[in-house]
Amino acid sequence: MIRLENITKQNGRQILFIEASAALQKGEKIGLVGPNGAGKTTLFRMITGQELPDAGQVSIDRGVTIGYFSQDVGEMSGRSAAAEVMDGAGPVSEVAAELRDLETAMADPDRLDEMDQIIERYGEVQGRFEELGGYALEGKAREVLAGLSFSQEMMDNDVGALSGGWKMRVALARILLMRPDVMLLDEPSNHLDLESLIWLEEFLKGYEGALLMTSHDREFMNRIVNKIIEIDGGSLTTYSGDYEFYEQQRAQNEKQQQAQFERQQAMLAKEIKFIETFKARASHAAQVQSRVKKLEKIDRVEPPKRRQTVVFEFPPAPRSGEDVVSLSGVHKSYGSRSIYEGLDFQVRRRERWCVMGVNGAGKSTLLKLVTGSAEPDAGRVAVGGSVKLGYFAQHAMEVLDGDRTVFQSLEDSFPQAGQGSLRALAGCFGFSGDDVEKKCRVLSGGEKARLVMAKMLYDPPNFLVLDEPTNHLDMATKEMLITALSQYEGAMLFVSHDRHFLAALSNRVLELTPDGVHTYGGGYTEYVARTGQEAPGLHS
Repeated sequence: MIRLENITKQNGRQILFIEASAALQKGEKIGLVGPNGAGKTTLFRMITGQELPDAGQVSIDRGVTIGYFSQDVGEMSGRSAAAEVMDGAGPVSEVAAELRDLETAMADPDRLDEMDQIIERYGEVQGRFEELGGYALEGKAREVLAGLSFSQEMMDNDVGALSGGWKMRVALARILLMRPDVMLLDEPSNHLDLESLIWLEEFLKGYEGALLMTSHDREFMNRIVNKIIEIDGGSLTTYSGDYEFYEQQRAQNEKQQQAQFERQQAMLAKEIKFIETFKARASHAAQVQSRVKKLEKIDRVEPPKRRQTVVFEFPPAPRSGEDVVSLSGVHKSYGSRSIYEGLDFQVRRRERWCVMGVNGAGKSTLLKLVTGSAEPDAGRVAVGGSVKLGYFAQHAMEVLDGDRTVFQSLEDSFPQAGQGSLRALAGCFGFSGDDVEKKCRVLSGGEKARLVMAKMLYDPPNFLVLDEPTNHLDMATKEMLITALSQYEGAMLFVSHDRHFLAALSNRVLELTPDGVHTYGGGYTEYVARTGQEAPGLHS
């Protein structure tokens, strides 16, 4: 359906692709992987025609429809979320817009003299709307929005009032409703809660078209794709299988290449030694010459490209008392909406609680109460003795000083630290070379999250409270964080929609449901086994 044939592409001084080729066939579900900046988004833009390759060609079969979801959703306002989603479905959305205008006109007392024409036109437009399956489409649009955790009220209100994360969901819903022949999804799992993520997973498994997607959520990717295309060093390599298979295969290929490289190096060293030893002897001249020629003709094996793997060693956190925080009889409401009525909950040393609950259940509120950034209406929150708290909040990135560079920002936080150890810290969190000189204001969401995380973990607290810490992190940084946190000896209380992160780090689960609070003694994996569901409110 789509073929990339010997494409070459350069962005400024960076060469992204050199005579790279790959194909997307009917029904295939492909994960696109590669380090940050390797050219994943550029590849999507070349397929959609927004950018052209410098050489080679992108060919698409005639009549193939493509839906492209990117992180850049553009402006949205002036109509409901449901109308915005239907707008992606072609002509029917224009008819729906005219229907709404006519309904407004019928209710306008100043237009009574035109009422006959308006009603007549309304009948015609309504007939056309039915013909195009408009009423069924609206039902489907609402179904997709509900799957992405929209309430009826949010579906009907002006889309312009939604936050950036919710607008992303509207843009994603448009593509899903469109059901094109090919879906290109650039990070669709960002900004989704666990329930929406699992709903999207099921939707994409049942989607019959071809899919090419990127995602930093390995579990999500692993369950959907049956093929991987890797961008690395300008070339495209295709692996048949899911993400896990790709990782194993890649490691095996690297091992084989390393062994081949070492064998050839040993052979070359032996030949060169022979040449050096005998080049001055006339009796060996012919042999030396033939070996020199042989060496000139050999195809050199390259050593495998080493992926930069970052490792962060936690300095040990100071020990806290046994009781880290306890909430007793806590009540909390926002306006008429009651979140907690008499909540009792306790975190003890070395416990790692993940907090589960549907949207609006009060997950972030709990973290705010524990960290003191929100006060209970009644009851008390008591933090234990010698507890040093570190809080990563969704808005944590907003407190960075935009005029300071990454390095200055770290220096401001740790004036006693040496330059070398701060550079090593920056490197662990993905800021190598000139990246440390970037001003905070130009950092992406992911870079800001990494910088805030680096500041928090360099001088580690003994109680970590994390609200969606992995939201903007790529797979490599996420793996580094999981490895580092699994060595961490303090207590943790966290919310995350990343199942790999949940399973690797939790040893307790707090589930917030409409019929009360439930606690589970094991971690997330045991929670799934005991409840038969991956998230509250969903039954598998």
